[in-house]
Amino acid sequence: MKDANAILSTAKDTILLESNAIANLANLLNSSFTDAVNFIFNSKGRVIVTGIGKSANIATKMVATFNSTGTPAVFMHAADAIHGDLGNVQDDDVVICISKSGNTPEIKVLVPLIKNYNNKIIAITGNPDSFLGKNADFLLNSFVDKEACPNNLAPTTSTTAQLVLGDALAVCLLELRGFTSSDFAKYHPGGALGKRLYLRVSDLIKNNELPKVKSTDKVTQVIVEISEKRLGVTAVVNNDKIAGIITDGDIRRMLSKTTKIDELTATDIMSTTPKTIDVDAMAVEALDTLENNNITQILVTDADNNYVGVVHLHDLIKEGIF
Repeated sequence: MKDANAILSTAKDTILLESNAIANLANLLNSSFTDAVNFIFNSKGRVIVTGIGKSANIATKMVATFNSTGTPAVFMHAADAIHGDLGNVQDDDVVICISKSGNTPEIKVLVPLIKNYNNKIIAITGNPDSFLGKNADFLLNSFVDKEACPNNLAPTTSTTAQLVLGDALAVCLLELRGFTSSDFAKYHPGGALGKRLYLRVSDLIKNNELPKVKSTDKVTQVIVEISEKRLGVTAVVNNDKIAGIITDGDIRRMLSKTTKIDELTATDIMSTTPKTIDVDAMAVEALDTLENNNITQILVTDADNNYVGVVHLHDLIKEGIF
């Protein structure tokens, strides 16, 4: 069994080798990159991304990134393309072809077919003098000195370079389109990421109880309200306006100081400066308020400053935002 130091050494060498290769990509960028970005941006069609082997895997990720950032894209496997899938390519589509060598048999067959349809080809290849490099309309040089694989065979550094160039294209196009976080939310409605972008406080309080007492209510009533509503807190409300807040922590601190609870009312133990948030605020704003104030609940108000609910930290955890 290889010792830990040797394993860590190999891991560090891999990371450093790939990071240095990625940094060198910046030196290989030229006007062909900007021309490719502008052509995609001005195109009326989609981006078709194709490749073979590991480059095909990179192509699928590239397509996912394009689609999620406002550039319609479709994956087409290079081998399948020459057996029927070439029908995916429409008149105004732009084709990104990924190949380290640029000379694989499938690529050599595919490139002339694409050009016959007058579609523009953007090559991502580590070999500018290859068949793909010479026949592409736009050339993005993904050259790497060596693979991280000790045999210099398994695609490692080269596929990372391809991926980074794809990200660079996507980000440039994103900025040209003025793509915002609101746009991003439209394409990511599911999962924690999407929820952080669209979920509002009003969505969080729908299923919560509405704990409230009057300022004149006895502490025994306060305890019952907190226990029954199961949010660890109650608002003190007079005429729908918040007068204060009482948490289960306030109850514990009161009990440690006195046993004469029958003589106390909500006014005696409430905090008169509770943190509040508007019902239409984003859920992430509620999270920020909770974290910044080291609290677990926040009272919710509407546009007229009426008390309408409670957001608990558990609500945010449940939605996967925290």
